Amino acid sequence: MHEAGSFDIPDGVDLITLPAYAKQSDGSYQSRRLSIGLRQLTAMRARMIRSAVKAFRPDLMIVDNVPRGAQEELDPTLSWLAHKTTARVVLGLRDVIDTCDKVRRQWLKNRSFEAISSFYSDIWIYGDPQFYNLVDEYGLGDLVGAKTRFTGYLKREVADVADQARKSQQRVIGNDPRPYVLCMVGGGRDGLPVCRAFAQAGLPPGHRGILITGTQLDAAGRAEVARLARRNPDLTVVDFLPEPVGLMQNGARVVAMGGYNSVCEVLSLGRPALIVPRVAPRLEQILRAERLASAGLIDMITPDALTAAALSDWMVQPTPAPRAKRTLDLAGLDRFKTLAAEILDPAHTPGASLAA
Repeated sequence: MHEAGSFDIPDGVDLITLPAYAKQSDGSYQSRRLSIGLRQLTAMRARMIRSAVKAFRPDLMIVDNVPRGAQEELDPTLSWLAHKTTARVVLGLRDVIDTCDKVRRQWLKNRSFEAISSFYSDIWIYGDPQFYNLVDEYGLGDLVGAKTRFTGYLKREVADVADQARKSQQRVIGNDPRPYVLCMVGGGRDGLPVCRAFAQAGLPPGHRGILITGTQLDAAGRAEVARLARRNPDLTVVDFLPEPVGLMQNGARVVAMGGYNSVCEVLSLGRPALIVPRVAPRLEQILRAERLASAGLIDMITPDALTAAALSDWMVQPTPAPRAKRTLDLAGLDRFKTLAAEILDPAHTPGASLAA
């Protein structure tokens, strides 16, 4: 990602940027920027990943979400690690992936169960099993269940990124003392309907609006949002902020799409939030949002009900009193560190309990 250089990177950490895929509305992939075919792009990424891992020789490798990687690009790396190193390989999964039938069908088609059996020592699910038990919901069986630990959700702490969060907030807010409603749509590739509705919505009296469109909103979408924003002097539009959590923490309300990171931020900061989940090509976001809404943790509106008037109605309602029917386990970052320490140092004494 070209935005990676905008973040404060801790000592001992560095980044390798791979040529990017673009995921289409039907779930297929193509090259985002290079004028090459998908097969050539996948081969290029696979070689880059294997070369980097081979040179670094990790003791622990954590793979995100897809057991064999996008387009099976991790196969050469996983095979090399298994045959040439003693590295532990962990599969990290979000709380929700998609519907049960679709996940099982895809995992069987992509031979994900075989990859998990052959290459992975552990599976860490970044969620709360009392809220959504991915293993049971999808019937993933004993093979997956035996390797699985639930970490809890990954809570965001503004203190951890205080300096960058403060800079982001100052860039947007300046000295304006008015309360504000924040709208953010992740990367923005499919966020235009939310941006359009928010830009045209009526704000609560005395409030301003802040819209973060994401850098992947296409040129036509950016132009449309800019035209709408020019009609509303109380609306500020930015395409990207390294750390919007400071803005979220101090916002009167938050409107967001239902991706994992956005939801974790909303839950961590406890702001009144309206989630507009994506419904294609996966149902991950709406499944998560429906479960959160039924627990009283967020408000939700489906994309087919999204209008400027609907957002206006929600924003001008009195601030709701806390109404959650239950709390979520948000200790995921601490448990993540504990799990990693146990792998890297077998003598490590666990410092946090782990959900089975």
